[in-house]
Order: sequence, then structure tokens, then C-alpha cells
Amino acid sequence: MLPLKGLIVIAVEQYGAGPFGSMLLADMGAEVIKIENPAEGGDVSRTVGPYFFEKGGSHHFQAFNRNKRSITLNLKHPEGQSIFHALVREADAVCNNLRGDQPVKLGLTYEALKNINPKIVCGHISAYGRTGPRKTWPGYDYLMQAEAGYLSVTGEPNGPPARMGLSMVDYMTGVMAAFGLVSALHGARTTGKGMDIDTSLFDTALHNLTYLAAWYLNEGHVQQREPRSAHPSVTPSQLYRCKDGWIFIMCNKEKFWRSLCERVGHPEWPVDPQFADPKTRFKNRETLTALLDEALASRTAPEWISTFDGEVPAAPVYDVAQALENPYVKQMGGIVDYTDPQGSDEIVKLLASPLKIGGETLPTQSGPAMGADTGEVLARIGVDAERLAALRKAGVI
Repeated sequence: MLPLKGLIVIAVEQYGAGPFGSMLLADMGAEVIKIENPAEGGDVSRTVGPYFFEKGGSHHFQAFNRNKRSITLNLKHPEGQSIFHALVREADAVCNNLRGDQPVKLGLTYEALKNINPKIVCGHISAYGRTGPRKTWPGYDYLMQAEAGYLSVTGEPNGPPARMGLSMVDYMTGVMAAFGLVSALHGARTTGKGMDIDTSLFDTALHNLTYLAAWYLNEGHVQQREPRSAHPSVTPSQLYRCKDGWIFIMCNKEKFWRSLCERVGHPEWPVDPQFADPKTRFKNRETLTALLDEALASRTAPEWISTFDGEVPAAPVYDVAQALENPYVKQMGGIVDYTDPQGSDEIVKLLASPLKIGGETLPTQSGPAMGADTGEVLARIGVDAERLAALRKAGVI
């Protein structure tokens, strides 16, 4: 049995961080019921291009919504609220990633729901939190990267500010929310009392500064960009030139440094006073970079990876296509064919969950069509076909 089997999570979500976090819960067996407002066309990511499946909708939507169910429900309508409350009675958690002032307005907080279900856990993702002067502000990943300092430490020293190539703040906030929700659920089951659990894009982005924050707060050090994406305090740990382009090497331990020297044909380097210990190597990083470029220029990246044979931490520098066509990805089952939960023959290729559960096969259903599960889910709370038709006519579903 998957670890979250039997858990019911109602997700009022759209776009990135919220759907990413709830998708991880769905992978682990939770029944994630995605609520989409029919008056607004559902999750906005259903319309995000430029690529669309014939039947499965937006590629973007599919990347964030595997293994979920979808119902249409207008929470701004009184009858929509009544149905929502009936769903909450049978649920374990409600999560959302709305603007900070919206959960109170839509009744998604523990205070609003505790009399309906005292054990309910309410997880909230917002841009800047549900309190404070920015609670009504919208916000997105790249804005957080900018304000939290990421652009100042990404890219080459003399280039313009640069963001990460992926929406890592969204993803990390989704993971943080999923972790918080599961932790709160454990607490609710222990005490019989639910709670609100909050995180925000901004707080997560700031938290991710970790040791760079510690350096500044305690030593006043303001980290800047390093050449060739180098580690800020360890070398060799950066990009190096080889025969066919670039290779990334990270010798963050002495044993890896010694192994690197042996395998590039310079066993004398570890006893050279310039490179004898981490401090001297870092002081002489430019000299060491030039020497390593020269030594590595004789072979291609694949040849060096083979030579290092797992004894030296190193990786080829791939583009997205090369990363996905990597034979290792295929060998480890990193790409999965997801089937249409509505029974069509369309196959959606997506990445596999990064989590492995011993002896269990994770679910492999593609993201649901908007409202595909409305009838079945509402039938569980006593909504028959006649009322379903009336609700649809009134714009509630």
C-alpha cells in the first residue's frame, strides 16, 4: 500500500507551486481532488502553451497534475460553499495556493472549517504570506529569485543579472507545502485537532539562501558570482574545458581531489605547495583552472566520465534534449508513459516521480480533464443526477 493511500486532499490550486506540491502527495497514493472554478475556465495552466496534446490539454498542465482528480465548483457561489463543506467533512486536508487575502474570503482556513471537521488541516501557499503589508500582492517565481538575491549569484561575473533556468522557487515551495501538510496531518491525527500550515514563495526563496545568509549575517560577506559556475569556497568544483566542450567536476573532499590528480595524469599536484590543502587550492584557483583545462583538453567529456568511473564526481554538461535522452535516465525508468484516466488511448510522456517506494508501483495516470470527476465525487456526498444538472445550470459546477 502506498503511504498516503486513503488520504483525501482537496486542492484549490492553479499554475505552479500548489499543483507541484499536491502532485507529490498524489504520487504517494493520496486522493487529490482538484477544485476548478468553471466561471474562470479552471486552472489557468490548462491554457499555457505553446504545446498541447490532442486530448490531454496543455503540456504545462500535465507536468504538474498527474494522478489527480478534477471537479468543477464555484466557491464564490453559496451552493458551491455548501458542497465544499460536505466534501470537507470527509476530507483530511484542504490546500491552496491563492493570493494571501483569498483563503479567508473563500473560507479555506481552519477557523472557517473547524466546526465542520475539527481534524481538517488547511495548507496555504501564497506569494508573500497571509499576514503583513504584502498579503494582497500577487507574486511569481522569477520575482522571488530577483528579490531574494538569486540573480546576483547566478551567471558569469561580468554578465547581467541572471535567473535560474527553471522555476526552482515554485518547486521548492511546493515541496515545503507538502512536507508541512503531511507533518500537520500527523499532528492532527495525534491530537484530534487540525490547524493552518503556511508557507510562501518569498519565505521559501529566502530560506534557500542557507549558508550564503549565514556568511552575511555573521561575517558580513556578500557572495557574488563566481566564474564558470564555481563553488564559492571549494575548488576544483566548477566547469572545465575538455576536448568537446565542457565538463563539471566537483572534488569537495580530499579523496576526490587525489583521485582526480591520478586520473588526469598529475599525481604530483596533491603535494605541490600551491594545491596541498583546500585553502591553498582556493587561493590559487585561477592557476589550477588553467592546469586542469590543459590536462582535460586531450579527451571528450564522455571519455573523461568513463576514465573517472565514479571515483571522481563529474558530469557532462547537457542541454534538455541530451538530458532526457541520457541512457542512464532510460535505464533507471526516469520517463514514464502516463495513461488517460478517462480511458482514451492517448499516451502522455512525463517524468517519473523522484520518490521510490520499495515493492510498490506508483500510479501513472495523466492529469484529469477539467471536471472529469465531478459527478463521481459529488455522488459520494449524495448529489444525484437531477441535482447535478441543476447545479450545472446554475453555474455552481
